[in-house]
Amino acid sequence: MIDNFINSVRNVFSVPDLRKRVLFTLAMLAVYRLGSHVRTPGIDSEALKLLWNSGDLQRSLAGVMDLFSGGNFKVVSIFALGITPYITSSIILQLMTVVSARLKALQEEGELGRRKITQYTRYLTVLLCGVQSFGIAYWLMNQQTGAGALVERPGLAFLAMTMLTLATGTTFIMWLGEQITERGIGNGISLIIFAGIVLRLPSAVKDVYNKLQGGSTADALGVIALGLAMIGVIAAIVFVERGFRKVPINHARRLVGRQSVPQQQTHMPLKVNMGGVIPVIFAASMLAFPQTIASFVGGINSGADDWRGKLATFLSEFGATSHPLHMLIYISAIMFFTFFYVSIIFNTDEVADNLRKNGAFIPGIRPGKRTAEYLNEILTRLTTVGAIYLGLVALLPQVLLSGIQFQHLPFIGESLDALLRRNPLTSWLATGIGLQFYFGGTSLLIVIGVAMDTMNQVESQLIMRHYDGFLGPRGRRMRGRRSL
Repeated sequence: MIDNFINSVRNVFSVPDLRKRVLFTLAMLAVYRLGSHVRTPGIDSEALKLLWNSGDLQRSLAGVMDLFSGGNFKVVSIFALGITPYITSSIILQLMTVVSARLKALQEEGELGRRKITQYTRYLTVLLCGVQSFGIAYWLMNQQTGAGALVERPGLAFLAMTMLTLATGTTFIMWLGEQITERGIGNGISLIIFAGIVLRLPSAVKDVYNKLQGGSTADALGVIALGLAMIGVIAAIVFVERGFRKVPINHARRLVGRQSVPQQQTHMPLKVNMGGVIPVIFAASMLAFPQTIASFVGGINSGADDWRGKLATFLSEFGATSHPLHMLIYISAIMFFTFFYVSIIFNTDEVADNLRKNGAFIPGIRPGKRTAEYLNEILTRLTTVGAIYLGLVALLPQVLLSGIQFQHLPFIGESLDALLRRNPLTSWLATGIGLQFYFGGTSLLIVIGVAMDTMNQVESQLIMRHYDGFLGPRGRRMRGRRSL
């Protein structure tokens, strides 16, 4: 298997056209990385670092934005907004096709319609960039730290300059992604997000190594447990992401010219995780709002007895990812958004109608309404499994990092927490292993999904040119999220 992979990498660089695409993609990612070091002017870097070290921003919307910007939001570089406005615009237009007849008609027009929707996506991206950059600039001007004000010269000039800088940076990233998609190996936007997450890995490995150098035997065992957990989670994600249900489809005998085409048998693959990482993003953004509100309500004493102090205390406790209520709402939100998103991107009534128009049917199922009901039954079971899988993947890193605060449970919370802490084998459930699980649930899903998609595209290029793929001549072809 390793030899096949090495030979495939060698074949990639032996094909001139494919080598050119790979090198072009790497060059565009290098440009993106260089731009990450260009800071937005007018901001005190030391005060900004002090603000992030406080830890409150990690659990707010700022932490979610920092994840998808590849760490650029943390340093407020010219790419601080990242590609998030473009992703948001794409999701909005995808949802609007359900309620807008015009967008639905454009989507069904083929390549010309898709180009028009892409143009609308760009316009909406620029509009969202203006709104978000204004909010970020206004937020920066109102932040105070122990080192003083975050913005050196707040005012209208700083507001306009920051809006122009951040909007231009996001537009440039969008252009880079489109260039990678057209002239590189594809998946340009996804690869930019992938690169931003993966580039943090060296610093994380260095932090773990430093902890081992000055740590104890317990720290070493914790690192080993963390490594085994990551390997297990990655293997589980790859297994589920490649899982699908084959629905048999038969095409009736039909006449093509003067020839009779016999009945054909094929199948419709329905993925287990059809929603991808979108439900986790929606749920994380929704749960980040309470902590964001708490950070914006500055100056409130969380220990005060009035309602404002009690509200700040509750929001601060609820914002902790190890709070049982936070976990329960988080996994419930993931399941809700999974069903919601899958119901939008896969319309069973429309699929059943298309099968009927093309003379195709599911064996033993009547065409039309009964086919839609049958597909809906299968999709409901698959989506349930996929939603539970997404919830577990999203929660496992949090449990490993900080455990579960069982003391907040009513009636039995205090006694259960004390019981778990007394037993060395179960104490990690209440306290965590004390080490940073570098890739969170959302990061793991993005990294693994994009890696599988990219390998699938490169493998398709190799097979098209009569080269062996990454799994060898007898290996099964890689299946990415969109290859089905």
